[in-house]
Amino acid sequence: MSTNSSSASSPRHPIGVVARRTGLKPDLIRAWERRYGAVEPGRTDTRRRFYSDEDVERLLLLRRVVNTGRGISQVANLSNAELMALIESEPAPPAYVPSGPAPVGDELDEVAETFLGRCIAAAQRLDVREMELELDRASVLFSRTHLIERVLVPLMRRIGELWHQGALRPIHEHMASAVVRSFLGGMQGAYHPEVSAPHLVVTTPARQRHELGALLAAATAAGEGWQVTYLGPDLPPEEIAAAALQKGARAVAISITYPPDDPTLVDDLRRLRRLLGTRTSLIAGGRACTAYGAILQEIGAIQVEDLAGLRRELHVLRSSALGEPGAR
Repeated sequence: MSTNSSSASSPRHPIGVVARRTGLKPDLIRAWERRYGAVEPGRTDTRRRFYSDEDVERLLLLRRVVNTGRGISQVANLSNAELMALIESEPAPPAYVPSGPAPVGDELDEVAETFLGRCIAAAQRLDVREMELELDRASVLFSRTHLIERVLVPLMRRIGELWHQGALRPIHEHMASAVVRSFLGGMQGAYHPEVSAPHLVVTTPARQRHELGALLAAATAAGEGWQVTYLGPDLPPEEIAAAALQKGARAVAISITYPPDDPTLVDDLRRLRRLLGTRTSLIAGGRACTAYGAILQEIGAIQVEDLAGLRRELHVLRSSALGEPGAR
């Protein structure tokens, strides 16, 4: 790529495109820009960032250098030539590097196990950077669906199991959750659906404070081409319905994880259904969802067992919005 051409220096890429091309999370790109002046994107009249091909190339170089162990503060002011010299002086990192086509079948499971083992080991060492790096590497190798379902979901399940067994302390579980939470946020932000795409609001009901399931749902829906508004956890029905109304949401998705016996949640679900009205579908999933099966059936909520089920229901809902045959 020529860095002297006017097209290369023209700011034309939104941050989501840059995140997808570089593998860097949007919030990290913004932090590198604000704190260290790593790149200087153009701005629209509404202050929206747009990046040039030169910016993308520089961010890729900076990411490679940072992945060798240097801090961004040490290298942000170096020229591209100096960054490349640092990269060429480094030996290859001792990580899994695919040597052929993307793995399939049993090989896919083996590679996923490799990443799971490395991420768990990083969590045991409280090594945030190494865990982030392994997830970044996995995101290059796996498709979005496989990354979520073969790496992220099993990773958090195993971290939780090790915590309950006493093999990990709460600090290890909290660190791993924070890394995965940030990673999922970056995944969701990397997608830019069509303006005409249906809208999904994702959250957890009041007193449901475990949000990873909701984040997984938000990232999955964004990958399926939906416009997604993620509200975070622990919201009362009035606030959830207000967000759905403001965004004109086709559906609301809630994650119910713990506890499985909250009597107040039953009343909240009835109220949420009334406030949403009949035109907004309600989707419910999560580990404790089956414990509330009776009320969810009563209010006509769509219950999904896993992310594959969520994808199927989103497809049905989107087809019904388009009036396709066989849609709900």
